[in-house]
Amino acid sequence: MEKIALYPGSFDPITKGHIDIIKRSSNLFDKLIIGIFKNSTKSKAWFSDEEKVEMIQEILKKEGIKAEIKIFNGLLVDFMYKENVNILIRGLRALSDYEYELQFTLTNKTLAKSEFETVFLTASREYLYLSSSLVKEVALNRGDLSFFVTENVERRLIDKVEK
Repeated sequence: MEKIALYPGSFDPITKGHIDIIKRSSNLFDKLIIGIFKNSTKSKAWFSDEEKVEMIQEILKKEGIKAEIKIFNGLLVDFMYKENVNILIRGLRALSDYEYELQFTLTNKTLAKSEFETVFLTASREYLYLSSSLVKEVALNRGDLSFFVTENVERRLIDKVEK
């Protein structure tokens, strides 16, 4: 059976921490889908779905990473069923992430229409603290973004703040 993995997120914006998880995942599975979902529980997105896709495509091309990018609405498990995904990738930074991710995983298992496994990848040491929210805060305060995001994302963040 082909191992099809999904790494879902809002990626608003995509960070070097996300990219690290994507690189590592792409080497572990037959196929990797990066799923951009519209998260109704988070505040208004800085970037449109199209902008997110463009930024991620640029990064994948530059890094030589093989993955598909898909946008989805609704329940994650419905998208997984539709795409025949049998592995869900989740990144962990700290103990608090684990508690949230365990709740998320158990809920998805309850709602799932097909069998799947969740694989937790711990963040690399240099990205343990990194989040998209932190990146936006640094951008708003005109801080150095090069530690947190790639050049193409940094340019777009600066453009957003200047507008």
